Amino acid sequence: MKVLVIASEPISSDRLRAALGEVTDDAEIMVVAPALHRSALRFVLSDADEAIGRAGLVQRETVEGFDDAGFDARGDTGESDPVKAVEDILVTFSAERIVLFSRPESERRYDEGIDADSLQQRFGLPVQEAD
Repeated sequence: MKVLVIASEPISSDRLRAALGEVTDDAEIMVVAPALHRSALRFVLSDADEAIGRAGLVQRETVEGFDDAGFDARGDTGESDPVKAVEDILVTFSAERIVLFSRPESERRYDEGIDADSLQQRFGLPVQEAD
């Protein structure tokens, strides 16, 4: 099964296993880390360096952890708009399922809130919000 993982923070292989259940044995994982800005002001000022750097770190740490745990994983950074990031990745990775990992609402970065139902309607794929 091809699984697209949306990550706003590094995700452990244990969290992925808990989200996927029995599907993990043959899963091909693509991790996308959107370049989320800390605030609306940084977004408006087009101060993207910190957001891109953070997304790269999240993607690398997550993929390395997944690889170390035996998953077939690769990753990329994405646009600051998480929906656009998903759209871009789906051009080259034909996911069968999307797993959405995000921080608690009180810790979210600007534009991090992603509605799983909207993603499912837009892309026609099952979307799971993971703990």
